[in-house]
Amino acid sequence: MRTQLSRAGKILLGLAISGVFLYLALREVRLRDVWLTLRQAQFAWFLPALLVMFASHYLRAYRHRFLLLPIRLFRTWPLLRALMIGYMANTLLPAHLGEFLRAYVVGREGKMPASSALATIAVERILDVFTLLLLMILTLLVFPFPAWVRTSGYLTLATAGLLLLALLWMKRKRAAAAELVRRSFRPVSRKFAEKLAGLAENFVEGLTPLRRPSHYALVAATSVLVWACYAGVIYLLFRAYGLDARYALGLKATVVTLVITTIAVVVPSSPGYVGTYHWLCMKSLELFAVPPEVALSYALALHALNMLPVAALGLALAWREGYSLSRLSQQPAAETPPA
Repeated sequence: MRTQLSRAGKILLGLAISGVFLYLALREVRLRDVWLTLRQAQFAWFLPALLVMFASHYLRAYRHRFLLLPIRLFRTWPLLRALMIGYMANTLLPAHLGEFLRAYVVGREGKMPASSALATIAVERILDVFTLLLLMILTLLVFPFPAWVRTSGYLTLATAGLLLLALLWMKRKRAAAAELVRRSFRPVSRKFAEKLAGLAENFVEGLTPLRRPSHYALVAATSVLVWACYAGVIYLLFRAYGLDARYALGLKATVVTLVITTIAVVVPSSPGYVGTYHWLCMKSLELFAVPPEVALSYALALHALNMLPVAALGLALAWREGYSLSRLSQQPAAETPPA
């Protein structure tokens, strides 16, 4: 009963966040003009944008191979399948819960603890945050971000730094970390505390150095390529809307839009980042004098391109593999697939 209430609370909170930001996005636009702008887009540009988007997902799965290599040897396809299923769950559920389902799928594929796979996903997210912040720093040299964007960057950097320090401490003090978890949850239930302590130990197993020095360079290069693909999708949709010619939106506007919209993805919020993504995308384009109706139409198209194909493919893969979203509510990352 308590689990059901907690799940319902997360869903309601996510819907409330979506509602607030959708209101902010819609209050200054005329929906008829938004629709007319959408109809005028050159949809021929959507196909290359879609291909670039899936290239970014393939590169992300390829990079994940090297983070997992010290634990298990994976092919790229099973990791890509797990990524699509996780992204699908993120589209439908709040608070990045799809990462747990992704970890479960990886654990099942590799016959390893899902909590160990989750640790590599945590490292992957830290890499993404630092790549994002590097982009922000480079962009600050040519474009003055608004104060609220810089503040968000500082908070994101602080959060990522604290998480990195916590992971390093857990790696060096594995027994102490497990004991801390055990003592913290023992008042709730001794059995539950022991289970969580075991999960913490499995999680730490996923925090392993890469096998070769060259792998660090490869992971770094792949990270740059992943984000280059993200930027490519944004720019190709600029071309679809004619924003490159009409408002002179080029590389600078592309990177600014990428940095600002990624805030909606990095911070756990509404299911599929509905509302938050659209409002932030509008705010980024308004910095370049793009009218609100055009900005919202573009945001709707970019969001749909990023979410709908992945959600459809993720649902198909989850159905074929026998996964369900209800399993996520039972905390799949806590399960250890059979060896």
